[in-house]
Amino acid sequence: MTGHLSRRSLLALAGVGTGALLTAGCADGKSDVSAGPQTIDWWHIQNTEPMLPVWAEMARLYETRHDNVTVEVQPLENEDFKAALTKATRAGSSPDLFQSWGGGLLREQAEAGLVKDITAQVQPWIGQLLPAALQPYTVDGRIYGVPFDIGMIGFWYNRDLFAEARITSPPSTWAQLLAAVRKLKAAGIVPIALAGKDKWPGHYYWAYLAMRIGGLGALQHAAEDGNFDTPDFVAAGQRFRELIELRPFQPRFQRAEYGSAGGQAAAMGNGEAAMELMGQWAPSIQASSSTSDRGIGGQLGFFTFPVVEGGKGEATDAFGGGNGFAVGRDAPPATVDFLRTLLRSENQRRAAETGAVLPTNLAAVGRIKDPNNQVVAAHLAVATGFQLYLDQAFPSAVGQQINDSVAQLIEGSRRPEQIVKDITTVAKQSQ
Repeated sequence: MTGHLSRRSLLALAGVGTGALLTAGCADGKSDVSAGPQTIDWWHIQNTEPMLPVWAEMARLYETRHDNVTVEVQPLENEDFKAALTKATRAGSSPDLFQSWGGGLLREQAEAGLVKDITAQVQPWIGQLLPAALQPYTVDGRIYGVPFDIGMIGFWYNRDLFAEARITSPPSTWAQLLAAVRKLKAAGIVPIALAGKDKWPGHYYWAYLAMRIGGLGALQHAAEDGNFDTPDFVAAGQRFRELIELRPFQPRFQRAEYGSAGGQAAAMGNGEAAMELMGQWAPSIQASSSTSDRGIGGQLGFFTFPVVEGGKGEATDAFGGGNGFAVGRDAPPATVDFLRTLLRSENQRRAAETGAVLPTNLAAVGRIKDPNNQVVAAHLAVATGFQLYLDQAFPSAVGQQINDSVAQLIEGSRRPEQIVKDITTVAKQSQ
């Protein structure tokens, strides 16, 4: 499962040709919310400002309008959530409503009977959502989750620090990126912030390089035959090592987490690093993690991952994904109705206003006001192809091996030609 989105759907995301976006919010659908007292156990990872209070308020309002329904909200840090969900699913259960990125893990959950097929229940209103965003949550034509956000990974950078290092424009090629890193280091500036402890941020580099070198076709072939032991994937590791050998990351990056104090987002938000490779949520997490509570403000810029000279990939091929929710197998009847409430246009607009969400409800898409989100949406509008995060697109064991292997590449304990063999071994076993 590689999650390729059509250009027409990506255009809709940015509000291009959106005559159909003037429709109202989600249509009413049938959902049993009157079947006695019900408690919805809701796990999400928006555990900081700005979305933490927004989700809490939406849950509270739903409870006031449905006096027989209680929503127990459990905000969890990303890695804590993954560990808790793994523990729950291994025990044969799952929360009623929980964070999902779709892809290979959701397929495994569906095949194990841990999530509910909600295809029939969402039919009255699912047409209000961006079709492309729904793709990772659809398994063999059946819907097991609903996306509330979609975006892409790119470089966020500090304009002031670039200017201090005499970098006049964002790099558009891999050679230019390496040159920019050298200039930043020469100026005494940390070039890149990285959450080495979390591992998943590191895999973005290798995945993007594989796309730029081998094109989307390289990822498609790997999804089909489970073989990562190819020249393109080896070359991706070799190019990444070119960057790693420049020692571009902040001190103690291997112990740094993404959203914690002193972590990757905080380094950017406090102006302690010039760049980070991260998704559309980065500005809001930078702000909430910084000592100023606003990050670096208008000095924050965005550029897409550079092309690799001689590579087959397009500069406009995007890598990323979105956030959504899956419904647990034993969730009470009101759960899907509550999920529908979260996806209503007025609630999606409110989420978009925080700057932390690029909405998937078509009626809210054209209302993106945050300048950073507008930039991301504009890049998505001209995207010629789209690849879902590799640690989500493939089965969970493969995704974990990719993260682990890239972490080993970064620390220097495994070479590029070794990690592709390790990943291939797990991928073959998972087929």
